[in-house]
Amino acid sequence: MNHPIATPAIPSLAIAGSSARFPVHRIYCVGRNYAEHAREMGAAVERGSPMFFMKPADAIVADEGAGVLVPYPSATQELHHEVEMIVALRSGGSSLSVEQALDCVFGYGVGLDLTRRDLQAAAKAKGHPWDAAKGFDHSAPVSALVPVERSGHPTAAQLTLDINGERRQQTDIADMIFAVGPIIAELSKLWALQAGDLIFTGTPAGVAALARGDRFRAELAGIATLNGTIT
Repeated sequence: MNHPIATPAIPSLAIAGSSARFPVHRIYCVGRNYAEHAREMGAAVERGSPMFFMKPADAIVADEGAGVLVPYPSATQELHHEVEMIVALRSGGSSLSVEQALDCVFGYGVGLDLTRRDLQAAAKAKGHPWDAAKGFDHSAPVSALVPVERSGHPTAAQLTLDINGERRQQTDIADMIFAVGPIIAELSKLWALQAGDLIFTGTPAGVAALARGDRFRAELAGIATLNGTIT
């Protein structure tokens, strides 16, 4: 096909133990999926259905094995970390059942949903969308993905984030309000899911500010780690 401009590169992630790459189609995110985090943000704990928002695929900062470098974003004085388990899809569909949902999973990883918290607070106060607070450049650092054949479908695993060697966030993914299967099923009622989609499954309590020079280590125990620096 003849395009009048250069075709943008497809964002992609490393796959543990493989030279192949995982092409990223869309990034879906789950808000308030841990009760304690909802409370620390002053929000009600809702168990009826998940709350979703999105990031652009090119917000990805892929881990190539030497640690990621994440530039401190513009227009904020309050960049916050949110550690999350990442789910990558190898197939999709619409109106999937919970039973069908897990068959769509390619693998798992760990990442950060970086947030311009001051912009988010201002948007909330005005009843405006969160896009500028969540969907900015370099807002989605993600580890290499571990295929489900190696990881299985984790239902209980420690999810942690250390900043400069000090623990900031820690939980067990068993504490998620909505588990992976129901998340995928609910997403598929709103969008036709596709191979290459990523899902950020929510963050636990302990979100806080990052500064230039901060070093971070995110881990989904027994599955994936992500190391990096805010520059």
